[in-house]
Amino acid sequence: MPKSSSVYTRVEPGLKEKAEQVLSGLGIPVANAINMFLHQVVLQNGIPFDVKIPHKMPLNYSELSTEQFNAEIEKGIDDLNAGRVTSSKQIRKEM
Repeated sequence: MPKSSSVYTRVEPGLKEKAEQVLSGLGIPVANAINMFLHQVVLQNGIPFDVKIPHKMPLNYSELSTEQFNAEIEKGIDDLNAGRVTSSKQIRKEM
C-alpha cells in the first residue's frame, strides 16, 4: 500500500538525536522505525513492549547538579564504609 499519511509529533531534541544515531547504526531511517513501531502496535494489539518504571535506573551523571553529584559520591563512600561492596571477582563470577 502506498504511503500517503503523515504523522507529526514533537520530541526532545536530544532524544531525537540519540535515536537517530542508534537507528543510523542499524541502517534504519527514523521514518521506517516509526512505521515498524506502528505495524507492531497493530500486530500486537497494543504497545509492543513493556511500559513500566524500571526497578533501578542507572544514573546519568551528566544530568546531575554539583550538589546531586556530591550526594551520590557520599552515598558511595557510606556504602564502602558500611561494607556494602561487591568484589570484582564476584562480579566476574556472576557474568
